Amino acid sequence: MGEAVARYAAPIALVALFVVFFIATPKFLTTSNMTALFVSAAILVVMSMGQQLVITVAGIDLSVGSNLPWAATVIGWTWTHGWGTPAAIAAGILAGLVVGLVNGLLVARLKMADFIVTLGSLSVVSGLTLLLTGGNQTAVSSGFLQGLALNGIGPIRWFWLVAVVVAAIAAYLLFWTRTGTYLLSTGGNLEAARDVGIPVNRVRLLAYAGSGLACGIAGVLFVSNNGGSDPTMQTNLLLSSIAAVVLGGSSLSGGRASILGTAAGAVLLQTLLNGFTLLDISQYYQPIAVGVVVLGAAFISRFQR
Repeated sequence: MGEAVARYAAPIALVALFVVFFIATPKFLTTSNMTALFVSAAILVVMSMGQQLVITVAGIDLSVGSNLPWAATVIGWTWTHGWGTPAAIAAGILAGLVVGLVNGLLVARLKMADFIVTLGSLSVVSGLTLLLTGGNQTAVSSGFLQGLALNGIGPIRWFWLVAVVVAAIAAYLLFWTRTGTYLLSTGGNLEAARDVGIPVNRVRLLAYAGSGLACGIAGVLFVSNNGGSDPTMQTNLLLSSIAAVVLGGSSLSGGRASILGTAAGAVLLQTLLNGFTLLDISQYYQPIAVGVVVLGAAFISRFQR
């Protein structure tokens, strides 16, 4: 029973939160607000998919907090220097991927502690982002990127479809491929996985590379939604990406993953912030609320086997 509660906590809590905010304010379930909510949630969903891969192998990626601004800044810098939209997008995604690859190499090949590696990357990449732009924001007036956030099929924005596709690929990778079996086995018991011949170093490298790739894609979405990059932005997506995974029923000790749960956890966190804004609750209470949710997720995870 307790394990079932942990597994379905995020979807249940999300439905409950929708009911509460629907009752509290008539503005919540309007088309415009739902559109804004799911656009903002799409960025966190994409980042959380990458974090899911790392946590599945019993790791942690703290560098996502600076990797997203880095990827967005690379897109802005390359676009303003005449690279064109396709090349700028590719450069931003590649920039995020490189950070993930470096993290993976240091953790998997050099046997360095993932917490220390990604904490160091968080600082180094943040500094590189500021050096690249001098701390200045970069506007990107690309019609394609603007359309990504504003257009779609009927009420369904392209933004959302990107998040759905990323989540579907992550689910396919984890649950329908041999690589997914390797990821789950490595996180479940590293030594046992090594003993049966699973290439655990390559598997862990893949997980961190996937997290970096997700940050690169999220950087594209950020530029699309905000019309440019901001190297000085203070992002709470680091904490939120970890919280979304734990809320979704995954274990920080590895070996367990839930793509639907993680997506629900990400939407839940953004719904919480959205509802607070609509109710005109001071922004100072928002990190407190997120922290309480994280602690609640940690408590619920105690019921997991």
